[in-house]
Amino acid sequence: MAALRRKFGEDYQVVNTNRATTFAAPVKKKRQRFVDKNGRCNVQHGNLGGETSRYLSDLFTTLVDLKWRWNLLIFILTYTIAWLFMASMWWTIAYIRGDLNHGHDSSYTPCVANVYNFPSAFLFFIETEATIGYGYRYITEKCPEGIILFLFQSLMGSIVDAFLIGCMFIKMSQPKKRAETLMFSQDAVISQRDGKLCLMFRVGNLRNSHMVSAQIRCKLIKSRQTPEGEFLPLDQCELDVGFGTGADQLFLVSPLTICHEINPKSPFFDLSQRSLMNEQFEIVVILEGIVETTGMTCQARTSYTEDEVLWGHRFLPVMSLEEGFFRVDYSQFHSNFEVPTPPYSVKEHEEKNSLPSPLSTPTHALTESHGARRDRVFSVDCINTSEDRRGGTGGRLPSKLQRMSSSGKEDLQRKVLRLSSQHSEKACSTGDLPLKLQRLSSSQGVEMANRLQLKSLKVGFEPMTQSTGDLYEPSLTPTLSPAPVPMYSPLLSAGRRPEDNLPAKLRKMNADR
Repeated sequence: MAALRRKFGEDYQVVNTNRATTFAAPVKKKRQRFVDKNGRCNVQHGNLGGETSRYLSDLFTTLVDLKWRWNLLIFILTYTIAWLFMASMWWTIAYIRGDLNHGHDSSYTPCVANVYNFPSAFLFFIETEATIGYGYRYITEKCPEGIILFLFQSLMGSIVDAFLIGCMFIKMSQPKKRAETLMFSQDAVISQRDGKLCLMFRVGNLRNSHMVSAQIRCKLIKSRQTPEGEFLPLDQCELDVGFGTGADQLFLVSPLTICHEINPKSPFFDLSQRSLMNEQFEIVVILEGIVETTGMTCQARTSYTEDEVLWGHRFLPVMSLEEGFFRVDYSQFHSNFEVPTPPYSVKEHEEKNSLPSPLSTPTHALTESHGARRDRVFSVDCINTSEDRRGGTGGRLPSKLQRMSSSGKEDLQRKVLRLSSQHSEKACSTGDLPLKLQRLSSSQGVEMANRLQLKSLKVGFEPMTQSTGDLYEPSLTPTLSPAPVPMYSPLLSAGRRPEDNLPAKLRKMNADR
């Protein structure tokens, strides 16, 4: 329906086939554009007051900016008034000197020969100004005022010619008409390219002459309100079309598709297919370049409103390879077709991908438990792996030898498991001690107990079998103790850790470490 309305106009109506009732389709009110499709800006300046005099200070630019009808009118009026004024000056000199009364007197020498009336004075000025010089009318040497007027006429004529002819030349050579041969696609599209959602439109050059240093820029025109409550009408925001990568520098010899990637830095980050119907914005496209033939800078402009942005469309290709050259089919320049495109915005897509999956946590825990179990049976796995790596040697052995090797392997695995369990218990008790202390703890318990008992009797302090908390007392009172109980007694050591048999000083070193 939107395509039909754009084709046949905003007053397009849907008519029922039974001719019973006729109803009008809901027509969206046409919004005022900031920039027309042809590039003209819909901005008028009013209530200038005393600022109008600024236009006269830059008179040349003012004349160039005027429309052609006003330029032609000023051109004709300026030359007509100048010619009539100078002709009247020559007629006045002839009238004051009395040359008009002695027009046909051969013995009289006038200021200007053969000037009898105003038409003859006007013809003399035209012949002099246009440097025609028929030779019938001329200035004589007995008219100094005519000589001065002739010099003034030459100077003023050169200034008027330079001003008006230069103004007309600049206006005719303006590159605005060159912009008429630069094309923009009628609509902009939004679809995926290289897995990313992009806003795209197409530009083309109809002439064979190139646009030197062509560069394209995009502005988003949209009204907004700041957090402080300030309303900004027609706020301008830059759209990135490859400024950082150099994609905005165009080699415009064939139609190109300009792409704006919608990412977190884009103003369309939260734009979806549904929100596009309720948005109000305008995208202004500016293409600049140097005209190859004249060397003047040319600028072409266009704009796209929200109604001219099609979601889920892509442009048709226009390039084809012919025999020896490439052909551009401009009949398909504005054509596009629909492609599958996600209807949600890039922001919604990233939020959906950032949510953790419910299956990720159990899988991770299962992997960790499997890795821990594999570490615990690492020695047995190494045995199995080392035997498996020996290849098919076992498979080539007789069945009797294979049974013997399998039974031996099972016994070896049981021994390794038993040794690893004993080693783990010892590591739990003495693994935190230094190497020397581990060697001491691995010696015979009875001999160490006897040695430590003798040492405690010789020093005369409290028994060394006291708890480590007693070592933190500020001072110890030397006392004589009765015969201590041997430290390594099966009855006392039952249910105690092996490191409890160490001296108190060693236990303190262990605790501090």
